[in-house]
Amino acid sequence: MPRPVYTIVGETIVQRSAWGGQVIPLWAVPLIYVVVSFTAGFSLPRLEYVYLRGYEHGMSVASAQAFLSAVSSGMMALTAITFSIAFLVIQFTATAYSKRFVLLRQHNAVLAHALGMCFATFVYALATLTWVDRYRNGAVPALSTILVSVLLVASLILLALLVHSLTELRVTRVLRFVGDTGRDVIRETYGPRDMAGIGMPASLQQQAAIVLAGSAGQSLQYTGPPRAIVHIDRDVLVGIARNAEAVIVLQCAVGDTLSSGTPILQVFGNRSDIEEPALLSAIHLVAERGFVGDPKYAIRLLVDMAIMALSPAVNDPTTAVQSLDELEDLLHRLGGCDLDTGYVVDGERHLRVIIPVPTWDDYLSLALDEIRIYGAESLQVLRRLRSALVDLSETLEDDGRRLAAQRYLHHLDAEIETSHLDATDQATARERDPQGLGLTRKSP
Repeated sequence: MPRPVYTIVGETIVQRSAWGGQVIPLWAVPLIYVVVSFTAGFSLPRLEYVYLRGYEHGMSVASAQAFLSAVSSGMMALTAITFSIAFLVIQFTATAYSKRFVLLRQHNAVLAHALGMCFATFVYALATLTWVDRYRNGAVPALSTILVSVLLVASLILLALLVHSLTELRVTRVLRFVGDTGRDVIRETYGPRDMAGIGMPASLQQQAAIVLAGSAGQSLQYTGPPRAIVHIDRDVLVGIARNAEAVIVLQCAVGDTLSSGTPILQVFGNRSDIEEPALLSAIHLVAERGFVGDPKYAIRLLVDMAIMALSPAVNDPTTAVQSLDELEDLLHRLGGCDLDTGYVVDGERHLRVIIPVPTWDDYLSLALDEIRIYGAESLQVLRRLRSALVDLSETLEDDGRRLAAQRYLHHLDAEIETSHLDATDQATARERDPQGLGLTRKSP
C-alpha cells in the first residue's frame, strides 16, 4: 500500500493520500474524534435508556461509577504522560537528525489518531457516567459501559503503536526511510532507467538556442510571502504555450523558495499577453519544501544528517558513513536516468516549455561536497567517499558521468594532500573502504 504523503499547505500540516485524495489537516483528526464522541455521548445513552432499558450486564451502580471515573481521569493522566515522553524523544532526536525530518515525522497519523482516541474515550466515559443511576432507579447503561471498555482498549493499542513508532527514529531506520522516499521520488520523477534516452536531442537544443536568442514578450514575477515550489504542472504550461504559439521559459525550479519580486517565468513568441492566473495555476506553492517531485530534498536531508553527525558536538562519523550508503545508492539510480527533462515539447514535437533541472554535476555536488568538507579530518568519511566515487566511476554507463566522478575523485585526493593528516593517515585515507574503516579494498 502506498505511503501517505505529509506536506504543508498554507500554514497547516496535512495528510495527503498517495493517490491524490482529499487533504485532511492533522490537527482536525483529534477534533473529529471529540465531536463524534460528544455527539455519541449525548445521544446513545439516551436512546439506550428509552429503547434498551431491559438490557443489563449485572454491574452495580457503585462499580459502574468507579469504573467510568477511573477511565475518564486515568485516561487523561496517561495521555499527558505518554505524549510528554513522545515529544521529549522527538526533541532529543532533533539533535542528531535534520530538524526538517523530525518535523515531518512528528506529525503522523498514529500521533493524531492516538490523541483523538484518548480524547474520545475521556469524553464518552464522562457522558456515560452522567447516565448511571440518573433517575435514582439503579439503572446502568449496559451497552455504553461496554463501548467505554472497547474505547479504552483501542486507546491503549494506539498508545502502544505510538510508542512503537518512536522506534522509527533510530538512526538506521531514519536513513532508510529517507533513502526509500528518495528512491520513490526518483522513480516517479524520471521514470525507469533508460540509458538509450540519456541526452537532449540536437533538434531541441537548436530550438532552445533560437528561442533564448530572442526577447521575451511577457515576464511574470511572484508577489506574496515566501513560498516553496513543490510542483510544476508541465501539461498545463504546454497547453497554454501551444494555444499562444509561444515558448514558456521558467526561471525557477522545484525546490526554489520564491519571495516577493522573484522572477518566475518569461514567455517568448506570444502575440498577446497570457493571463497571469492561468500561468500561476501551473506552479504549486507550499509553505515548506517537501519530498514530492524533488529528488534533491531526500539528498539534502541525508547530507544534513551526515554533517550534523560530523559536528564537534555530536562527533559521530559512523552515521555519516551510513548516510553515504544511502547517498551512493541514490547517485547510482540518478546516474542511470535521463536528467535532461527540462525541455518539454507538444504533440507535434515543438518546444513549448523550458524548465531548469539539476544536472549530474549538481547532484554529485549536492550529495558529496559538504560531507567532504566537514569530514576532511575523518578517515572513515574519506575512505567511504573514495569507495563511493570509485564505484560510480566504474559502474556508470554514461561516459560523461563517469568522468565527472573521476574528476571528483581527483579533487578528493588533492584535498587529502592539503589536510592536517600526517603522511601515514593520508595513505590510509586514500584507501577505499565501503565500511569506512574495517575492510580495506585495493585502490585503483
